[in-house]
Amino acid sequence: MSGSDAVALSWPEPRIALATMIRGGEMNTLTLGLIDEMNAALDAALAGRARALIITGSQRAFCCGAHLRYFTDADPPIGRAPVAVRDRYLLPIALLFDRLEAMPFPVIAAINGFALGGGCEMALSCDIRLMAATATIGLPETRIGAIPGAGGVQKLHRLVGRGIALEWIMLGAHVGAEAALRAGFANAVHAPEALAGAALDLARRFLDLGPLAVAQAKAAVHVAGDVDLRSARRFGLEALTTLIGGAEWQEGMAAFREKRRPNFD
Repeated sequence: MSGSDAVALSWPEPRIALATMIRGGEMNTLTLGLIDEMNAALDAALAGRARALIITGSQRAFCCGAHLRYFTDADPPIGRAPVAVRDRYLLPIALLFDRLEAMPFPVIAAINGFALGGGCEMALSCDIRLMAATATIGLPETRIGAIPGAGGVQKLHRLVGRGIALEWIMLGAHVGAEAALRAGFANAVHAPEALAGAALDLARRFLDLGPLAVAQAKAAVHVAGDVDLRSARRFGLEALTTLIGGAEWQEGMAAFREKRRPNFD
């Protein structure tokens, strides 16, 4: 994405998109510009038929959440009334994070540094989280008289359980990579210099899989966390039914029969 000020989209390999937040000097906070550019990056990844998307930050930060000057400046672009702040700023952030969950391909968070507040909520909205050993995550909003408002409370609770979520959120805790791994927040922890390569290696693995099947599997897992068991099972059955007999299914079955790797391109 040429001319980007907040998010740079690149393609390190065909069908693998990389969205890098590039305002590291300002800790990649969630400005209105960053929100718009991340949405544009998602549009471009869809248009480019990405099979996986990696999101990462720059310098010391993955993303340090809300752009607090919007709350302290005399005349902020989001207004000052609570409803205006919600509609002009908090809701667009929440909708962006909802889009990450809805993408029809895996979204990998490569957490290179601080992922705090909205940055932690962004990582929670990704499908897989890899952390640098030196990275820190947290939802520290109680330290400034607030709470997470873009899904962080609900997603953290579902990911790590009530007890740990209560401890981290109520204390506004900063959590290191190893503790995040033990709690189930992170899928893996890597040396800082190995993080980018590990994320790319993981993304490559999806190139050998049926993209429609991966999309349906992702959707089925998200539904399973939202509804009762029988409803989730019915959704999974219907998701499988949509795949049966399709071109991807036929290629997979032919490859199995012919003892070769399938070609899903």
